[in-house]
Formats: sequence, structure tokens, C-alpha cells
Amino acid sequence: MSEEIKNKYLMPGEWETHLATWLAWPNDDDYFGNKIEDIRKVYFKIIKALHKEELVKLLVLGEDEEKKIKNDMEKEGIDLTKIIFYRTKYVDVWIRDYGPIFVKNQQGLAWVKFNYDGYGGKFPELFPDNKIFLHLNDLINHKMIKGEVVLEGGAIDANGKGTILTTEECLLEHRNFGKTKEENNLFLSELLGAKNVIWLNKGLANDHTDGHIDEVARFVSPSKILCAYEDDASNKNFERLKENFEILENSLDQDGNKFEVIKLPMPHMHYNEGDRDFNGKQAPVSYTNFYIGNDTILVSIFNDPNDEKAMEIIKACFPDREVVGIDSRDLIYGGGAIHCITQQEPV
Repeated sequence: MSEEIKNKYLMPGEWETHLATWLAWPNDDDYFGNKIEDIRKVYFKIIKALHKEELVKLLVLGEDEEKKIKNDMEKEGIDLTKIIFYRTKYVDVWIRDYGPIFVKNQQGLAWVKFNYDGYGGKFPELFPDNKIFLHLNDLINHKMIKGEVVLEGGAIDANGKGTILTTEECLLEHRNFGKTKEENNLFLSELLGAKNVIWLNKGLANDHTDGHIDEVARFVSPSKILCAYEDDASNKNFERLKENFEILENSLDQDGNKFEVIKLPMPHMHYNEGDRDFNGKQAPVSYTNFYIGNDTILVSIFNDPNDEKAMEIIKACFPDREVVGIDSRDLIYGGGAIHCITQQEPV
């Protein structure tokens, strides 16, 4: 094996063993429509479910907030020895998108620092989050690799063997303006070890992330993909999800093999009438926004008739892990769900 191949970094599959899960404690209600206390309860559920089998690394704004959270955690029965706090300034909770993307090679672990631009410049108030992990670099204690391009973690998904999923809507139409598909493939190869990139067309309707892949299709093993699928032809997502499914059915992995592609039903949620800009619009919700922990799968659910069916499909993919439904109806007002607020750090 050549030195170049041995030193090549590769983005692991999310199901591979974690050292920790990263989270950022919710502290600003501007994006959650007066739901911040309910959002914090969701965080406690997430931490309780994950911290038994892996560390939780939690961003907090300062000492006073850390003390209060520790006090509340003790009341919740959370083992504080499994929680590592990082005091730093940050704006929002979407750590999947501005946080580290970890990669591995035969020498060990590194992380890639991509640029974060508030979802194509739509949210300038989020720009400071681009610098958080530059300040935390020494505490992460792994080599940092700078990727001088814009990429959010929710825009990609990896099978751990060299195949990456993404969408044209996000990376070609709304990020790194002017870069071709071939140029995107090149930086995904150089920084994340992609040997093979599968391009879906569009993400969900009304999604401010411009088509993040973690709302439409996810790897659950190197050869198996769960794909969001809409049965109602009148729904805004029907055509785009049908097209994505057909692309995946005709795609090959890094070794030229076909995938097993499984349909995952869709939830149907509308924002409340009169809620700021939302005003009854169809919400960009999907069961593919689940998070794979070491022993637990956290599934975003929405009090929908398809909740149970989706959880059963996900459970069949991970028979040895507990599947826990987390009500994400309040989270979605901030623009995402369970996968968006988590980031895995592999061993």
C-alpha cells in the first residue's frame, strides 16, 4: 500500500463507533418562536439517551449557564462525568452545519474546518458561528484540515467506504457559486475521501438549507440507503422525492455495486397559522433526519400517523440498537431537527 493511500483521509459512516456526540445548548429564542423551554427539554431527552454509551460534548455560553445546566442535569439523572462542557460564544444550535466534520486514516483522526456562510448568505447574523471551532481547535486535540470552500455537514452523507450523497440544489445552485460539479467532486475527494459522489437533484420544499441531503436520503450501511418518499401526488415533495428515489435505484457504489434503496414514508406538518413568516406553510420535515448513536437511534417524529411506521423501518436497519422517537415539532421552527443539532466524533 502506497504512503499516499495510507495517509488518505476518509469520512466514516455515522454508525461507526463514536467517542462523543457534539451539541450546542439552545440559548436564543429568536428562531424558536417562544418555544425555548420546550427545546431545552428535547435536549435533555437527547443527552439522557446518548450519554450512557458515549460522551456528550456540549457548547455553552459561559460559567453561569454551565452551572445551571449541570444542576438541571443532576435533577434529570444525567451522569455529569459523561458530559464535557466547552464555554464559547456561538449564535445558533445547528452544530452539524458549522461544526467539525471528522475524518480518519491509518494514522488516526482529523477534522475538516469548512467555511460556513449562514446558508448561502441568507442569515448574516449566523456568520460568527463560522469561527467557533477555530477557537476550540486546541481543545479538540486532533489535526485540523482547512477546507477553503463552503460546506455544511447536513449537505453530505457518507457510507464510510468512499461514497458520498449530496444534492445539486444545495452545492451547485446555492453554495460556492460558480464551482462546477467536477470541482465539487474534487474537494469532496481531497478533503473527505470521496471516490464516488451521488448527486440527487432537490431537497424538500420550503427548506431554508436549499436541499440538505439529511432531509431526503441517508446511508444506514455501506450498501443500504433510506430514501424519503411521498405517496401523495398533490404534495409539493412528490415529484422531487420520486426523482431522488429513481436516481438512487440506478446509482452504484464506489466498487460498482448497486444499493439497496428503501422507501421511508413522509410526515406531514404545517406551521401554525399566524406564526411569523411561517403562517401555515408546509414544514420541511422528514424521518431521514435521524441520528445514529453507539447504541441508540434518535428519530425525529412529528405526531404523525407515519411516525410508528418510519421508526419500524429504521429499527429493522439497526436491530441491535434502541430506537427512540424525539418529538421535533418545536425544533423545526428553528429550521431543523435531531440530525441537524448533533455531530458525531468517531473513536
